[in-house]
Amino acid sequence: MNTRHPAIPYVLPFAVFMALLGLQSLFAVPAPVRLLVCLAVIAAVSFPALRGGPSKPLLSILVGLAVFFVWVGPDVLFPNWHHFILFDNALVGHPAGNTPPASKSDPVFLFFRIAISVIAVPILEELFWRGWLMRWLIDGNDFTRVALGTYAPSAFWIVAALFASEHGSFWDVGLLTGIIFNWWMIRTRNLWDCIIMHAVTNGVLAAYVVLGGHWQYWL
Repeated sequence: MNTRHPAIPYVLPFAVFMALLGLQSLFAVPAPVRLLVCLAVIAAVSFPALRGGPSKPLLSILVGLAVFFVWVGPDVLFPNWHHFILFDNALVGHPAGNTPPASKSDPVFLFFRIAISVIAVPILEELFWRGWLMRWLIDGNDFTRVALGTYAPSAFWIVAALFASEHGSFWDVGLLTGIIFNWWMIRTRNLWDCIIMHAVTNGVLAAYVVLGGHWQYWL
C-alpha cells in the first residue's frame, strides 16, 4: 500500500531547493550539485504530478516572453526604479546580484546557473506554488480534491504575494509575475503550460543578464 503523502511530489523538490539556497550562507554549494540534486529529487518523487503535456505550448511561450518584459520594464523605463526606498532597504534587500565576479566569465558556472533557472526552477516552483499551494489554500484537508487552476480569490492573492516575497528587491515585478502565472494556471488548468511559460521567462532573463551584464537580476 502506498502511504506516501500526496503533497510530497509537489513540495519536496521546492523544499530541497530552498534548503540548498540556505546552505549557501554557510558554504558554497556548487551550481552543478544544486542542479543535479534538484533534478534527482524531481525524478524520484514528482513524475506522477508531471504526467501529460502542455495544452497551449505556443501561447505559453508568448506569455513567458511578455512576463520577461514585465520583469525588466521598470528598470528600462526608469533606470533608478529599484533603488527607491521601497525596493532597496534592510527589509527586502538590495537590488544587487550575488554572482561572484570570477563566475561571470566562467562558462561552466554560467551553463549550470542557466540550467537551474531554465530547467529545475520552473518545474519545482510550479509544482509548489500553483500545483500544490493554490489548491491547499482552498482545501487544506485534501488538496487533491481541488482541480488544477481552480480559482479562489484568497488563494490567488496569497500565492501571488508569497511568490513576490521570495524575489527580494524585485517584489513589485515578482508580484505582477505571480499574478500572471496564477492567471495562466487558471486559464490553462495545466501544470506544463505554466512550466513552459516560467522556463521561457527565466531563459530570456538569463540571456539578458549574461549578454547585457544585468547581474542584479540573479539574486
